[in-house]
Amino acid sequence: MASPSLLRNSPRSNLYVCTRCALRTAKSQAPIKTTRRWIGMKYLAKVADAESDWQQRAVEIEAGKRKSMLTILEERGLVQSVTGNRDVVDRRMTARRLGAYVGIDPTAPSIHVGNLVPFMALFWMYVHGYHTVTLLGGATSKIGDPTDRLTTRERENSSTRTANMVNMHYQLKKLWINVEEYGKQHGYYYERDWAMHRELVNNNAWWNKLPMLEVLQTLGHGMRLGSMLARDTVKNKMNKGDGVSFAEFTYPIMQAWDWWHLFQSKGIHMQIGGADQFGNITAGIDAVKHIAKNHHDPVMREKVAPLGDPFGFTVPLLTTSSGEKFGKSAGNAIWLDSEHTSTFDLYGYFLRTSDADVGKFLKMFTFMPIDAIDKLVKEHLEAPEQRKAQHALARGLVELVHGAHEAKVAEEQHRFLFRKKPEEPLTLEVPADADAKVGYTTLNNKPRVNVQLPHSVVHKLSIGRILYASGLAASASEGHRLAQQSAVFIGGMPHGKKEPMVDGFISWTKIKPWKSEDTSKFLVHGDLLMLRKGKHNIRVVQVVPDEEYDTSGKTYPGQKLRQGPLSNLEMRNRKVMENLQTPRGKIEEDRFD
Repeated sequence: MASPSLLRNSPRSNLYVCTRCALRTAKSQAPIKTTRRWIGMKYLAKVADAESDWQQRAVEIEAGKRKSMLTILEERGLVQSVTGNRDVVDRRMTARRLGAYVGIDPTAPSIHVGNLVPFMALFWMYVHGYHTVTLLGGATSKIGDPTDRLTTRERENSSTRTANMVNMHYQLKKLWINVEEYGKQHGYYYERDWAMHRELVNNNAWWNKLPMLEVLQTLGHGMRLGSMLARDTVKNKMNKGDGVSFAEFTYPIMQAWDWWHLFQSKGIHMQIGGADQFGNITAGIDAVKHIAKNHHDPVMREKVAPLGDPFGFTVPLLTTSSGEKFGKSAGNAIWLDSEHTSTFDLYGYFLRTSDADVGKFLKMFTFMPIDAIDKLVKEHLEAPEQRKAQHALARGLVELVHGAHEAKVAEEQHRFLFRKKPEEPLTLEVPADADAKVGYTTLNNKPRVNVQLPHSVVHKLSIGRILYASGLAASASEGHRLAQQSAVFIGGMPHGKKEPMVDGFISWTKIKPWKSEDTSKFLVHGDLLMLRKGKHNIRVVQVVPDEEYDTSGKTYPGQKLRQGPLSNLEMRNRKVMENLQTPRGKIEEDRFD
């Protein structure tokens, strides 16, 4: 408090105002100083060089010296339908370095092979220098896409939805890393094109802080009920299914707003989706065009005017020989997460591809040149029993999804198990530094979703023992060392706050040797705990009641033997161990540490 000599009388009242407080108030009301970020000449030179290279490429395409991007995608069977005029789209993709995105909702714990088709089109655009965005629908997954469904999706538990989102987020990150490594093997050197760019974003980033009134004010007037009710998806669900809820009815609006956000903030002109998404894509085009022309802010209208109209295309759906759609809804999904479909099974599935489909799948799921694929298929038909084309397909896809090491191991396992002549014994070695190699993943190093642990473990045991129980440490003592070194992370608010992370966002804070009861402060929805070691070694732990865990018959590393009288069988086993003169201390150390 200032001394009385620093007080002054206000002429309008008898109140005394502290001079220091007055100065603080004046300072807070002063204009905010903005820091200017100067753009260096080197950066401007890079931008100019990138634009010059792109225009040179466009000239070569127009002269017929190289293929356009749309032509490349069509040759590989990755284009089903194009919105608008095909030639106009081709020219726009040639003339400018446009942005494109593919969205996916985390309504399952993993991506499946059917989801991979639109991503392959995005990957091809990326290696050719386009701006590519992968959109994870953390917000739209709470509603669920009703397209081609007659029944309403079952509402998922919030913990399950968060676990799915975390797993799919890291699955997409690793997939992009593998794409870069796989692309380099086929001659795509990214350092040659400085301007190419890729992003992974989550629509929770804007939906969790977006007022619904703003959506209705900006987009609502442009969405006509007549056209929305006329869509086949809505009519089929209303006439043949269980009806359309208001939440499902607004799904196209949410998807359209996602595109508008990417359009005005990142310059994303194109959306790529499966053939069943054509209606959502066209609705999004109409919505973005409406907002761009009628936005209440003239500055925004002026900002997006040079971008032109949005457009998009669909990729063919991956179907079985009978024409049935692949996916979790059909119950025949081939998952890309090795916890759900092992690399051995993924390799084996594509190894069984029919001769009629192997050429088509090689074009869709690998980066092999078209002429090399045609040559390989011809060689295969001359000796189909060797299945050269199928092995190339399976090896390329597993390498794209899981890395080169996993692909090599899966191929050797299949050749060893299904060989017809005796050979040398198979030896599989995992390099000690495999984790450090970009694009390579070691066996059993994939995030385990929904690892279950009993309530008492998370609420009463030390963090070191929890790390051991979840599988992130080889022992409790190693878990304690990791915590002391701050080498592991827990899903929570950053900057050391002992609070769970915000639902819909992924944030981490370093683990420290805190009190046992502090770990439970990071529980999401009261029953979900996320732990991480390194960049990609994730454990999503589901906390269940002790009674439920006991009845499940599951065990976890470090689990103590139950207390109480031993059964006759347990007494007999203990006497056998004593007769073998095995040090009891060593047994307890191995079992309990």
